Amino acid sequence: MGAAFFPIFFFTALWGGVGIGLPIMTPKGPHQNLIRCILMLTAACCWLFWLCCYMAQMNPLIGPRLKRDAIQMIAKSWDNPLKDG
Repeated sequence: MGAAFFPIFFFTALWGGVGIGLPIMTPKGPHQNLIRCILMLTAACCWLFWLCCYMAQMNPLIGPRLKRDAIQMIAKSWDNPLKDG
């Protein structure tokens, strides 16, 4: 299972628009540079957070933990008896 193209492209374009497009449209004023910096940092942090969450789903560190009874029931229904050992 790998990364799908569309979600990565879509969210990169979305946060790229926030980080590049919105700072261009900031109104003139004494805090224009601060607003631009805030928008760019917000876009970078949100995109990075989304990317980390998306990538963490590709190879989860913790899988489901089944009880021994559940494992035996699954093995029996799949005609694959468990080996003792």
